[in-house]
Amino acid sequence: MSTVKRAAVLGSPIAHSLSPVLHRAAYAELGLADWTYDRFEVDEAALPDFFASVLDASWAGLSLTMPLKRAVIPLLDGVSETARSVEAVNTVVVSDDGRRVGDNTDIPGMVAALRERGVDKVEAAAVLGAGATASSALAALARICTGPVTAFVRSGARAAEMRGWGERLGVEVHTAPWEEAAHAFDVPLVIATTPAGTTDALAPYVPEHAGTLFDVLYDPWPTPLAAAWAEGGGRVVGGLDLLVHQAVLQVEQMTGRTPAPLAAMRTAGEDALAAR
Repeated sequence: MSTVKRAAVLGSPIAHSLSPVLHRAAYAELGLADWTYDRFEVDEAALPDFFASVLDASWAGLSLTMPLKRAVIPLLDGVSETARSVEAVNTVVVSDDGRRVGDNTDIPGMVAALRERGVDKVEAAAVLGAGATASSALAALARICTGPVTAFVRSGARAAEMRGWGERLGVEVHTAPWEEAAHAFDVPLVIATTPAGTTDALAPYVPEHAGTLFDVLYDPWPTPLAAAWAEGGGRVVGGLDLLVHQAVLQVEQMTGRTPAPLAAMRTAGEDALAAR
């Protein structure tokens, strides 16, 4: 008989999150009938009170989405090197003694999603965008890219940020203006980290012999860029791949059970998206 434990995803907005679908599917597959996984609308201002009044010994952990990935750090008892490298925590594990330790499963989740599709090493890459996901993309590229990364960004300030992340993560980062993003596709791997609609105008510029596109969006899917990429014969890794792989790592950390049921979690996510 399993110990009753709670887990949840926090963020704002949170109603769209697929995390409950993925984690509940894992619990069902693992036989953790007494475990629960919920979602809570929590912004930065409300996060300290949630930690103080809600997060007790009955909890196994939390998944965090925007805008909480940096705001949570001062509330934790420890932070992994992976999370500290990008100053972003998307996973909190509550230990039996009450310690709250933060980690980032987005970075190894990206690497795992790429490796599942046969991308282990590349000699160059491009990143579209410069937000929080872009810094995680650079951290993932630090593990698999042996050469330069070009980041296509909208401002000089964003360009400076990306070069700064590159220095911190040990990645050779060059920057280019967003207006030149149509020229981003001549490298083995392109990671699109921008909001829905941002890359739509780039779809006509996908080359005949494209490499791999990792588009972190999953709804709506496919994006016009991903569709054009697939039509041209290029390899496409999608946001659901990332979501599932980072959730697999969260489930393993929170439950202590390995391996987490990747296939069941992916099927649950696909079914949930198809029903929207």
